Amino acid sequence: MARQREKAKVKKFKGYMQSKLLFVFFMILCAMIAIIARLVFLNNRDQERYEKRVLSQQTFLSSTIPYQRGSILDRNGVVLASSDKVYNVIIEPKVILTDEEYLNPTVEALSSVFGVDTAEVTSLIHEKSTSSYQRLLKQVSIDVVDQFENLQKDNKKIKGVWFEEEYKRIYPYGSLASQVIGYTSAGDVGTWGIEEYYNSSLNGTNGRIYGFYDSELNLTRTRKEAINGYTIVSTIDTNIQRIVEEHIKKFQEEIGANNVSVMVSNPNNGEIYAMATNFGFDLNNPYDLSAYYDEVEVASMSEEDKEKALNTMWRNFSISDTFEPGSTFKPFTVASALEEHLVTPETTFQCNGVLRVGGYNIRCNARHGTVTLAQSLMKSCNPSMMAIGEKEGASLFSTYQDHFFFGKKTGIDLPGESAGILISEDKLHVTELATNSFGQGFNVTMIQMVAGFASLVNGGHYYQPHVVKEIVTDQGTTVDEKEQYPINETVSAETSEFIREAMYLTVHDGTAKPAQVEGYLVGGKTGTAQKLPRTSKKYVVSFIGCVPTDDPQVVIYVVIDEVHDEAKKASSTVATTLTSQILKDILPFLEVYPEGEIDYKVDLPVIKDGEEGQPGEGQQGEQGNQGKNGENDYVGFDESEADAIPDDIAN
Repeated sequence: MARQREKAKVKKFKGYMQSKLLFVFFMILCAMIAIIARLVFLNNRDQERYEKRVLSQQTFLSSTIPYQRGSILDRNGVVLASSDKVYNVIIEPKVILTDEEYLNPTVEALSSVFGVDTAEVTSLIHEKSTSSYQRLLKQVSIDVVDQFENLQKDNKKIKGVWFEEEYKRIYPYGSLASQVIGYTSAGDVGTWGIEEYYNSSLNGTNGRIYGFYDSELNLTRTRKEAINGYTIVSTIDTNIQRIVEEHIKKFQEEIGANNVSVMVSNPNNGEIYAMATNFGFDLNNPYDLSAYYDEVEVASMSEEDKEKALNTMWRNFSISDTFEPGSTFKPFTVASALEEHLVTPETTFQCNGVLRVGGYNIRCNARHGTVTLAQSLMKSCNPSMMAIGEKEGASLFSTYQDHFFFGKKTGIDLPGESAGILISEDKLHVTELATNSFGQGFNVTMIQMVAGFASLVNGGHYYQPHVVKEIVTDQGTTVDEKEQYPINETVSAETSEFIREAMYLTVHDGTAKPAQVEGYLVGGKTGTAQKLPRTSKKYVVSFIGCVPTDDPQVVIYVVIDEVHDEAKKASSTVATTLTSQILKDILPFLEVYPEGEIDYKVDLPVIKDGEEGQPGEGQQGEQGNQGKNGENDYVGFDESEADAIPDDIAN
């Protein structure tokens, strides 16, 4: 029974069923042939229309909308650096070749507006026929872009061309304040100066643009806007900076030196008005060495030599290079002793033109006889400073160096600041202490001296030096404002008053007379520091001062490294004269106006005949033995003298 049931379930594939299956297969085959035939027909008839429809449903390659890097302004709103919008010309060969009617009008439009070669563009379009992005030109101005877009509106057959936004960094004043401003490299990377230090604030966030083509191949864009960078408002005054640079250039043309650096600042808040050297560069072309080398010299340079030359040009001497300050440091020695009550304004010293310390004869610029504390500065008397240094001792002297931020960075908002080089307290022996007291044997930076001296004359308030006032958005909202409060108290108001009076007398009737400016109360101190090795007879001459001395509004520091005039190489007169010329031109811009003279009451003892003004052996009185002008530290050294101070004392 079971076998019969299984046999009954088996069905046979009969002939009429095979016929039906063949019929269905035939019908399906006919339908497919009909569909294929229809597709071929439609493709031949409406190929262009359907290609446009496909393109209209595709997103073209998305593009970045660059942010605008923030501007850098001077203190009065003058633009020192800005980013101007420019455009890259982008072509899409794939779109242009969609219809043969598009090629010639598009190429002709590109040629007529942008001046490109028609044959070259045509060749590029055919070579890159499947590309949706080909950059044809870079950094085209908006005026030219407008011309092309007007042609596109008038001629609908101009297709496949659009413009990519970009920004170009522009420095309207070329090389002005170049080492303070710095420049940008590719990708908005700040290099040197404010551009580098505030790079993250100046940069913003990119946006994005997406585009679609409609059935007529017209481009419709969707934008996600970029967020622009912040604007930096600096403390630099364009007028002051320009005047300072012009005077430096004039000095180099008339006298010349290895380096001339000048700083002008506000002693009451740490703002820097000007910071300049004789090395500057075109910010719009920062790799151009043509200002210092001819074409042959540049061509013959190795990559290493070229890099060295560029770094010399870019380097900011005012904050990066160190040197021995010489006698401009003497006010700090005196102020420290006053603060510790080791001396008073009535203290007197005896100067015989030379003082033997630690087995070495250390000379003065003259045999001054009896001098008061004020006169020790007025006459730049070395033995007086050495006597004060001895009173202070190594520990106290080192403490006050630290107090005035020597040997460490001031924290100025610029990259590349150096800390200087000090002799440590344990190595500050009797001879080292003596030479350090008048500014030899240790190294400082200009910014350290300016910030420290400002505190000496402003009442004792140490302000952190800075070159930026505030950071604002592109809508003008303040994001960050530099606080103007002292970070340290260096000396008392009484000590500050004495230093101001002594500085005034130094210019009025001392070694710094050439720094006078008619009608103004100018005070300050000269410096002539011998460079290592001492026997080389090379000098750094300088002047640091303030105006007006009864209420300082301006501090100026002039440093000249190795004057080229042999007769003036050790004379601080070149620094004081340059200071006077600069002050005369910049003070009106700073709204500091003439006041006349002032009668200070510094006690000056009556000197008996024969006690003062007798030149030391081999000397030429107060004027020194080099340029016959100003004081000269270590004056009178002869290479044959066995007891001249050797180089190792300053190491």
